[in-house]
Amino acid sequence: MKKLVLSALLTVVAAAGLSAAEVDYRRHEQNARINQGVRSGSLSRGETARLRSEEARVHAEVARDRYRNGGHLTAPEYNRVNRQQNHISSQIYRYKHNGVSR
Repeated sequence: MKKLVLSALLTVVAAAGLSAAEVDYRRHEQNARINQGVRSGSLSRGETARLRSEEARVHAEVARDRYRNGGHLTAPEYNRVNRQQNHISSQIYRYKHNGVSR
């Protein structure tokens, strides 16, 4: 019984660590996409400012949630952040392909 409880606990801890790494990785990748759009001229200054502001807001939420939970995100927090990052990813695509440039 102890082995089962310990195994379940380790699985939860490992999953929490993985989800935090995924959040950080996506943030890095999306920032790289924004930077590429700035360099190529496919993002206007206003679009870039909106995207960076949205990214900063989500990052602040993640930092606050991690602070409250000992450095980890709970499953509902991770799911909320994932939805927000999906939305930002869609915005990046739309802005880069809308024909508006600097």
